[in-house]
Amino acid sequence: MGHAFEGVNEAELAGVTPEQVWEAIATGPGIDSWFMGSNEVEPGAVVRQAFHAYTPSHPVTAWEPGRRLAYGGEEEPDGRFVSYEFLIEGRDQGSTVLRMVASGFLPGDDWEDEFEAMTAGGEMFWNTLVTYLRHFAGRTARPVTAFGPRVADWPATWARLGRELGLGAAPKTGDAVTLDGEDGVVYFANSQTVGIRTADAMYRFFQGRPGVLIAMHHVFADDRRDERAWSDWMGDLA
Repeated sequence: MGHAFEGVNEAELAGVTPEQVWEAIATGPGIDSWFMGSNEVEPGAVVRQAFHAYTPSHPVTAWEPGRRLAYGGEEEPDGRFVSYEFLIEGRDQGSTVLRMVASGFLPGDDWEDEFEAMTAGGEMFWNTLVTYLRHFAGRTARPVTAFGPRVADWPATWARLGRELGLGAAPKTGDAVTLDGEDGVVYFANSQTVGIRTADAMYRFFQGRPGVLIAMHHVFADDRRDERAWSDWMGDLA
């Protein structure tokens, strides 16, 4: 039967200019600093992404620098598609409002689990974009992607992650933590994701499909763990 969906997010960003927002959403280095994998933007034409074996190319359907960007919407043979629209509005006193609309269609009768994972991941990506713009606008991050072990008990794994961060339980939004030798804060957490901000990085952990712990970090300093070191570190959490 399938399921059509649309989600809308909006944030007011004090002290952030429309030009900084555009740089974050409409350039490869900008997208690399908050989304996933490696990204390339051909202005006005296509957004290319590469995450492991997933390498989509999304046609740009609206290109108004500093105001509006839209891409995606191409249908697969089974009717599946996803599209994104970003609307930027400059406000008085140096603030900017960013609105993002994600819509699409998931085919089949078993769409619920995929939609749940997509929703949980989408919440994390949106909160990471907002966190990047509020705390790191104008800086370029190095994306770090690492794959950990297959997990049989996610609540126990999140609790072990919490203990590694200096907490007594699974991380929650707003918790003060320590990771990789730095003090930080959990800027967002839900049942399938955890995001942590420090002075020089955003660290993210995802419940991947099928049941693999994934790290997708964005690092603004050079002296940090590499992908292999993060994979080893996550091996003790499962």
